Amino acid sequence: MNMVFSKQLPSPEDIKKQMPTDEYAGSVFCARNNTVKDILSGKDDRFILIIGPCSADSKDPVMEYISRLYEVYSEVKDKLFIIPRVYTAKPRTTGSGYMGMLHQPEAYAPSDISRGIITIRELLLDIAREFDFTCADEMLYPENYEYFSDLVGYVAVGARSVEDQKHRLVASGLDIPAGMKNPTGGSIASMLNAVKAAQMPHTFGYRGWEVSTAGNRYAHAILRGCTDSSGNSVPNFGKDTLSEVYEMYMSRSFANPSLIVDVNHANSGKDYLKQPAIAMDVLASGKKDPDIKKLVKGLMIESYLEDGNQKIGENIFGKSITDPCLGWDKSRDLIFRIADNI
Repeated sequence: MNMVFSKQLPSPEDIKKQMPTDEYAGSVFCARNNTVKDILSGKDDRFILIIGPCSADSKDPVMEYISRLYEVYSEVKDKLFIIPRVYTAKPRTTGSGYMGMLHQPEAYAPSDISRGIITIRELLLDIAREFDFTCADEMLYPENYEYFSDLVGYVAVGARSVEDQKHRLVASGLDIPAGMKNPTGGSIASMLNAVKAAQMPHTFGYRGWEVSTAGNRYAHAILRGCTDSSGNSVPNFGKDTLSEVYEMYMSRSFANPSLIVDVNHANSGKDYLKQPAIAMDVLASGKKDPDIKKLVKGLMIESYLEDGNQKIGENIFGKSITDPCLGWDKSRDLIFRIADNI
């Protein structure tokens, strides 16, 4: 094998013993998990807002961002259920670029995955204890989910992973909601196949064990746009596509049919300034069509303290080092606009 086995990673059991979840953080996890499930099942009519940086690159700016989010949440929580986006591992289309806090807990330092796991767990614990939030993350590496299974309150399976068998099977064993994005090619059928697979029971190998799952009744779809054969972005947030997803959902047997719309990525052509207009467009579609309103349970928004993005080494506090994000002032305004228009 063309690999160098440099050091063995600690087990999830060891990490959890070293950094246990206390009773308070555990109660936050349980309460919020139940709320998200109630929204997806229709028992709670609030609207989900998954919002935060493209990548959580450093603890201090992330905590500052979430402290501001917490203040806004207190004003809109009767209408919105906010889930901070704290993405800690990044898929890289060409294999180059910052790969997230998991790989590089210090963005300017060499990879240290052991330290990355500890840093992420510290961050998630602090967020739960200080702000009563559980966060959303991308399940990029299914084997790593167990390190944070008592703290992460929502996972998304990304466009590059959603057709992968291991991701679908592990999603079926989660006790938190899992969003399955449409693949980069845009196939709605593949996205819904992933949702169906995640909702079914399975037996498979995981972390050296044969495991069985009961199926995840809260697995659901996420539209994030797609790319054509030339690499151009093609949005899929429009009313016609939302209606198509609804009809395809209704034509098959799904538990808790639900859809989240990601207003960045290919839906915005990675133009972060388009996110507010796209969010309003999705909400307008729901007002025109009760079926769409019933199906669309929330939005994903990429947002940070400062507008845009920066190169590694510029050291601008709270500015994304991956995809460009909506700055705080625009994000705050958008949150209130969404609350006023659902």
